[in-house]
Amino acid sequence: MSHLLLTSGPTRQYLDPVRYLTNASSGRMGKALAEAALDLSHEVTIVSGPVEVTYPLRAKVIPVVTTDEMLAACREVFPHCDGLIGAAAPCDYRPVVVEPGKIQKTGQPLTLQLVETPDIVATLGAEKQARWVVGFALETDDARFRAIVKAEKKCCDLIVVNGPEAMHSTHNQVEILDRQGNVVAGFRGTKEGVARGILRVIQERLIGVKA
Repeated sequence: MSHLLLTSGPTRQYLDPVRYLTNASSGRMGKALAEAALDLSHEVTIVSGPVEVTYPLRAKVIPVVTTDEMLAACREVFPHCDGLIGAAAPCDYRPVVVEPGKIQKTGQPLTLQLVETPDIVATLGAEKQARWVVGFALETDDARFRAIVKAEKKCCDLIVVNGPEAMHSTHNQVEILDRQGNVVAGFRGTKEGVARGILRVIQERLIGVKA
């Protein structure tokens, strides 16, 4: 049995006390991956942004809001795990200034200055040592090429490629690539079925125990 760290859902970066940047990630893929891992008798810790899904009771869930909070929670847990599945969709940018009060409408354009947030999978990948890392790449163009670049940059052992249609959907279509860019598997269907396929590949190629 392995201890898996799983990131799931979106993160939020607040502009003021009531408005924030985020994306349409629902946490459904993370939930399905957690269920598939638990069904294979693995221990699962989920670090999740704000979602409406209910994660399995057998998993330990650490709720976070911002990308920095997700990274901090992951860095605390990851040293005690055997591997990471980075299925979350953290917000990639945050405002330089978070206004202390609600931004009022003035009738004029509003300019936001944004900076990049930390890359969670890349940070953990650089610190993985003997642990394994599986990343996700949501791409709209040149999906395989961009995924290969991400896999190398983030020290991923495998990377799962999907498209924006997966967000807030009950279904998904993915390809799994290794670091050399080889397609090792592809799955299409409900997120539960796709998750079981992804876990089978992880089990066989990274954990070393065939399902």
